[in-house]
Amino acid sequence: MARRTFVRAAAVFGAASLALAGCSSDSDDSAAGGSGDSAASATTVTTDCEPAQATAGATPVTTPLKIGTLLPETGSLAFLGPPEVAAVRLAVDDVNAAGGVLSQPVELITGDSGDTTTDTANSTVDRELAAGTQVIVGAASSSVSLKVLDKIASAGVVMFSPANTSDQFVCYPDKGLYFRTAPTDVLQAQALAQLISDDGAQRVSIIALNDPYGTGLATNTQNNLVEAGVPEDQVQKIIYDPNAQSFNAEVDQIKNFGPDAVAIIGFEESAKILTRMHEVGIGPSDGMLVYGVDGNMGNALGEAVAPGLVDTMRGTTPLTDVGPDFQNRLKAIDPALIDFNYAGESYDAVVISALAAEQAGSTAGVDIAANINSVTKDGTTCTSYQQCLDLLRGGQDIDYDGVTGRLNFTDAGEPGIGSYGHLVFGPDNRLTTEDYIVVGE
Repeated sequence: MARRTFVRAAAVFGAASLALAGCSSDSDDSAAGGSGDSAASATTVTTDCEPAQATAGATPVTTPLKIGTLLPETGSLAFLGPPEVAAVRLAVDDVNAAGGVLSQPVELITGDSGDTTTDTANSTVDRELAAGTQVIVGAASSSVSLKVLDKIASAGVVMFSPANTSDQFVCYPDKGLYFRTAPTDVLQAQALAQLISDDGAQRVSIIALNDPYGTGLATNTQNNLVEAGVPEDQVQKIIYDPNAQSFNAEVDQIKNFGPDAVAIIGFEESAKILTRMHEVGIGPSDGMLVYGVDGNMGNALGEAVAPGLVDTMRGTTPLTDVGPDFQNRLKAIDPALIDFNYAGESYDAVVISALAAEQAGSTAGVDIAANINSVTKDGTTCTSYQQCLDLLRGGQDIDYDGVTGRLNFTDAGEPGIGSYGHLVFGPDNRLTTEDYIVVGE
């Protein structure tokens, strides 16, 4: 795929935290596994498949569209809930202000996802399915989504996550009813590999936690580095148990390999790994090129290590420059908002669903699903529900480019284009956004 880098003015990035990794996978779901130079013991997933596609029903359903939410109001990802909830409310308001769907207002039914330690998600889904929802926006955590996806798909209802990034969903047997506006980690691997190769690294160590998020991102990054010209035997991959008490053995393997760059794909335990790297003289503040990902590129990492220890460490996280106007509109919904993580993705999930229902002439879940991919590509570009609705009613095909930018959904029901912040730690262990890396079609 073509790679393009869009550079904007540097801005302070303070909203991300280590807990953002929960969007990809809950760390308490990690499979225990040993460390070494291969991923033989790790959980792996495939992304080489022909994803299932929903088939529209024979008879349209014209009852009002009901959208439910499955977003974290409680649990380990509760900090993500407010911007996502506010964005969904804003999108429903915008859709209804334009006349709704099939000339009827959209009804919003809200619900908590909790996290993997509770059964909150199942209870919420049961209630929303009983209420007749045709689309459920959520969950934020991939692990939570996997707990309820089969139930939602079996009911013929669309599940639309604004924050899942795990590769597991690419080939998941979801009956063509699962979608997401967050870009898959297949794309983040491209962005990370681009960052590393652009810095001239030719001997790279990748150390990743043993779960589908970690092993998938590590393997894809390795493959992209090789495609970028790094010799295959010059890429070391180490898979570790995130629950281990010490990572000394893994760090010693890295030191013995003698890389000129190290990529750390992990969560909170990254602080221990970086501290050990510094102890043996291969940390970012020691001159080593060190890279992170959405699981650890947050200011919480800087707060968890010694002052200046992560200076110059850089990495990627899904990030779109949504601009102050959108943020101000969200704050009108929830004046207490301080973060905007995945707000754009939540807004776009609602608008895309509404446009798909309008294009289908039906609010049945399978009919909506059969039209979701097409409203994001290969038509006349439009950037608001009202503008797109006018085009649809004029008989035109549409290409909705949302708050998060170009979407171009693939057959797997996910963006074919991913926007990532290129983040850098300064000497004060605080992050700034250097620029944006856009990868994909």
